[in-house]
Amino acid sequence: MSASYTLLLFLLFKLVLTTTATISTIKLSKFSEAPAFQNNIKCTTDDDDPTSTIHIAMTLDTTYLRGSLAGVFSILRHSSCPENIIFHFILTHNHRLLHQTILTTFPYLNFHFYHFNPNLVRSKISFSIRRALDQPLNYARIYLANLLPDNIHRIIYFDSDLILVDDVAKLWKINLGTHVLGAPEYCQANFTTYFNELFWSNPIFSEAFKDQKPCYFNTGVMVIDLWRWRKGWYTEKLEKWMKIQKKYRIYELGSLPPFLLVFAGKVKGIEHRWNQHGLGGDNLQGLCRDLHSGPVSLLHWSGKGKPWLRLDSKKPCPLDSLWKPYDLRHDGSLFLDS
Repeated sequence: MSASYTLLLFLLFKLVLTTTATISTIKLSKFSEAPAFQNNIKCTTDDDDPTSTIHIAMTLDTTYLRGSLAGVFSILRHSSCPENIIFHFILTHNHRLLHQTILTTFPYLNFHFYHFNPNLVRSKISFSIRRALDQPLNYARIYLANLLPDNIHRIIYFDSDLILVDDVAKLWKINLGTHVLGAPEYCQANFTTYFNELFWSNPIFSEAFKDQKPCYFNTGVMVIDLWRWRKGWYTEKLEKWMKIQKKYRIYELGSLPPFLLVFAGKVKGIEHRWNQHGLGGDNLQGLCRDLHSGPVSLLHWSGKGKPWLRLDSKKPCPLDSLWKPYDLRHDGSLFLDS
């Protein structure tokens, strides 16, 4: 190999590295650094007290990065003991970019990254009514007990399209009793619509709800007893229904129905204030919606419409203005929802 050819390869390699670094710098500069949040004088950090440290799990990817950062910001801003919170981020790729983004946006954040292998669920996912629901990362919540260390006995799972306007410690301290999972339940919802005719006409399938009163709950906000989850082999129970869905097609939505099949009727009910969901509208058109009646501690833009996209397009819904103060983005839309 000639010296001139070697020099050319070196220059090309250096150009690629410089370009990549420049792109990363441009992307990272789009987010403001959040202020440092400190504990108040009443906070304790007792290693022997499992309630003093709050563990929160969220997925992290480039598509919903802007929403995730707003969610983290809102949690810290309203927490009485923000330094007692540990975030557990689940991701499939772009580790370096996402890690740098978290570090530069929240320099004082206590967090850990966990790689979720999408191949764990690719073969088990069946197409739903919306492509975004079919992404492997949407199913990562099924594997939290496998991904997180065994010494973490409880976790709060949050979606990436929500903000808190209350102290997360109140949610953390909810007594689950003997339940594996706690979430706001909505028993007035028409539960039959979450499964198709084949499901309800086949007693082998519909017997899943025998001797129970199943109620709808949204999986974007869950308090989970990981110790009981592991002991009860709940990941395997959810996977079983995913395999049945792949073969027989018994529902149309993504990762929600398996949770309903395994947990509906067995959930520890939590106040509705902790998941004012559906603000993103329906899964097809994303029409504007109002808040449910009652107090509000958490606003959740579940559904097709995301507040950052509607704000950027100059077509916001009225409630999107409540999300905007937590947006750490400088200008425009960085990552578009595919």
